[in-house]
Amino acid sequence: MTTKPGSIVELDSTPNLTGLFGRAALGALPGFGRSGHELPDTRYVQTGVRIDREQLAAYDQVCGFRLTDQLPSTFPHILAFPLQAKLMTDPAFPFPMIGLVHLANRISQTRPIGAEERLVLRIHAEGLRPHERGTQFDMVSQALADGEVVWTDVSTYLRRGGSSGPSERGAAAERGAGSADTLGGAPAARWRLGGDTGRRYAEVSGDHNPIHLYPLTARLFGFKRAIAHGMWSTARCLAFFEGRLPPAYTIDVRFKRPILLPATVSLYSESAGSGFRFALRGASRGAGKTEVPHVEGTISAG
Repeated sequence: MTTKPGSIVELDSTPNLTGLFGRAALGALPGFGRSGHELPDTRYVQTGVRIDREQLAAYDQVCGFRLTDQLPSTFPHILAFPLQAKLMTDPAFPFPMIGLVHLANRISQTRPIGAEERLVLRIHAEGLRPHERGTQFDMVSQALADGEVVWTDVSTYLRRGGSSGPSERGAAAERGAGSADTLGGAPAARWRLGGDTGRRYAEVSGDHNPIHLYPLTARLFGFKRAIAHGMWSTARCLAFFEGRLPPAYTIDVRFKRPILLPATVSLYSESAGSGFRFALRGASRGAGKTEVPHVEGTISAG
């Protein structure tokens, strides 16, 4: 690991997520809270990142993608996540990582990324701003190939704890993404999610956040049962459109309510200009009750 002026930290290996989740769990305990009010200006950079073909194949299977030599645009997120976790567990980071709520995600790729390419990853945090339920911020990740930015991911998180500003619907709404909450008609797909969905995704992604693993570990953080990863939900929706996506596109999602596992979910979609709008909803409980909104999003070309 090399530190350069301007708080750029160059990593020569992938951070160990097992150790980082241990540090994150400690940071979530009473008495270990953070007291800062600013995001650190540290930027992590990792060069020479190679794609593990076995991991890619396992990821494709868990998320519903076809097995190809191109990366789904959601796959680089799991490459960048260890860097994100390293930053969010740094003592200078103002919030504990466990307990953050994933509000929205925006992923853009400028061209397809081949599994044989070597990437440079870089991440930083920005955009600390008020939210009606606390404070939100963005984790920005980029992947470069041959010196060119080919992929950008903006993950918006909420730190709950008192109102710090007017009502906001997260980064996706701020960017003006079209709402998919009015989609109706028959579902385009319906999926039954097993109770092990979170554990299966954790195995391929490295994201072993306890809220996704078992009912007992999820209850420790206020959930009745384990919940599906937001990035698994995003990937599963994206896989539905495989074969109809342009070389360059942006997928923009807003996470509404968590998916408690096991569950049955329905995907609704429609064409929107050169892209799509979609919504993932859970089965309604009881006659006359509306479906539970889980994910709303858009896919746009360019």
